Amino acid sequence: MKIAVISDTHLREPDSRLTEVFNAHLKSADLLIHCGDLVSYSVWNFFYQHQTFHACQGNCDEWALSDHLRPLETVNFHGLRIGIAHGWGSRSQVSTNVAESFGPDFDLVCYGHTHIQDWSIVKGVQMVNPGSLTSPRDDKPASVAILDVDDEQNISCTFVPVD
Repeated sequence: MKIAVISDTHLREPDSRLTEVFNAHLKSADLLIHCGDLVSYSVWNFFYQHQTFHACQGNCDEWALSDHLRPLETVNFHGLRIGIAHGWGSRSQVSTNVAESFGPDFDLVCYGHTHIQDWSIVKGVQMVNPGSLTSPRDDKPASVAILDVDDEQNISCTFVPVD
């Protein structure tokens, strides 16, 4: 099973680059997760074309999205319990804040906000931050995280550059 995780698109409208990234890396995923800061209703609507799209609310999302997104989201998908949050607090504490909000009963927690790639275990929970699709802050290229889940539900992560 393939899970695509993105965050921090920070776009007012879908553009040709977003369409290219979607077609090349996201469309074929069994599950597509966005960790907040879609920013606009039109970008949310663009991603909503994916049959299994889930997202949470980010701190830069326009008010119109508050009817569709919550700050914390839970998804049960093929036996995996997945938490989705944008994140908050100082950059060094975001993963801890998010992990504590969901607790240890999750197989995976996806978050954003920092614009920095992360694949780590925090408070006993596997965490992934895909970085930013448009403005990374870690001297790495813009990216998406592609998670491969095997039959025993072991999860591996690859950060795919999209610049």
